[in-house]
Amino acid sequence: MTGPRAGDRVSEYVLTERLGTGAFGQVWKATHHIWRDRVVAIKIPTDPQYVQNLRHEGVALHGLEHPNIVRALGLDPFADPPYFVMEYVDGCSLRDCLQRHPNGMPVGAIAAVMRGVLAGLSHAHQRGVVHRDIKPENILVAGGADRSVDTIVPGDVKVTDFGLGRAIGLTTQSIMQSGSLRPTEGPGISGTLAYMSPEQREGAETDPRCDLYSLGVVLFEMACGERPSGTETPGSLRSGLPVWVDALFTRLYARRDRRLSRADEAMQMLEEGSVPPVVEAASGRRTIPPLPPTCPACGHPTQRGDHFCTQCGHQISGDPRRCAHCRGYLEDDDRFCIFCGAPVDPVWA
Repeated sequence: MTGPRAGDRVSEYVLTERLGTGAFGQVWKATHHIWRDRVVAIKIPTDPQYVQNLRHEGVALHGLEHPNIVRALGLDPFADPPYFVMEYVDGCSLRDCLQRHPNGMPVGAIAAVMRGVLAGLSHAHQRGVVHRDIKPENILVAGGADRSVDTIVPGDVKVTDFGLGRAIGLTTQSIMQSGSLRPTEGPGISGTLAYMSPEQREGAETDPRCDLYSLGVVLFEMACGERPSGTETPGSLRSGLPVWVDALFTRLYARRDRRLSRADEAMQMLEEGSVPPVVEAASGRRTIPPLPPTCPACGHPTQRGDHFCTQCGHQISGDPRRCAHCRGYLEDDDRFCIFCGAPVDPVWA
C-alpha cells in the first residue's frame, strides 16, 4: 500500500495538505473537487493492518452528532486507498496548547476544555460508544493554532479519533497501533499507555469509566504541565487552583470502584464547584454557601464544617476554604491554619 500525495483524488475530494503522519497512516486536508469551499480531513491508512481500526472509527462515529465531537462524513475501508472522511477542524490539538503553557494552563481554559470534552463524552457514552483513547492529541481546539487559550469556550473543543470506539476485545497491541497515527508525538505506545486506565492495561472489559480516568490524567496535565505521579493532586503542585480541580481529579483518577461512572456526574461536579461564593457589595465579606442537609451522591447526613461527604467523598461544599500557604482545608471560623499556623483570609462571613 503506497502513500498518498497532494493532488490525488480520494472519493469526491482532492488532497491538498498532509496534516499528520505515523507508522500506520496519514491524515490529509482536502477540498471537494467541485465545491472548493468544502474542506474536510481524510484519514488514509498506509499499512493494511490499520484498515480494521479505520472501520472501527467510522462505525463508532456513525450517528454521533454533537458539537463537541468531530463528525464522520464518509467511509470506505474497501476502496483503493481505504479512507475515512471527517470534519476538518481549523485549529490545533490540546497538546499544542500544553506545549505553550508548560507550567499549566489558565483555569478558565481548563474549565472550558473539560466542559467541552465531558459534553462530547456524555453524548457518546449515552449511545454506547466508549472512546478508549482520550489524551491531548485526541482533543482539538478550533480557532487557529496561534489563538490565546484564554479565549477558549466549550464550543471550540472537539473530541476526535474514535479508532477504538466500540472495539470489543482489542488487545494492547491494537491500542498501540492506534496511538501511532499522530503528527506530533513519538512512538504511539508512550502516549497511549500514559493515559490508559488500569483496567485497560490489564485487558479487562472497559466501560465509560476508562474514558473518565484518562480525562483525569488530562486534567492534571492541563493544571500542572505534567502527568500525575503517585498520590499527588494538582493543588499540591500548583497554588491558587480552585477547589473543584482537586475534587474532580480525585474522582476521575481513582480506582474503578471509586471513580465517577458517568460524564454528566463529572460535569455536575465541575459546574457546582466552579460557582464562586457570594460577595456582599457593602461589606466586601464573602457569604458561606449553605451545605445541603444530606450528601447529594449517597444521602449521608452532612455536618457543619464538612467540605466532602465523610461517607463517599463527594464534594458538598461549593467553595471550601483552603490555606493559601499549604493548601490545607480550613473550618469556616478559622483565623489560623491548623496545619501550618499561617494566618488565613478573614473575609468569610
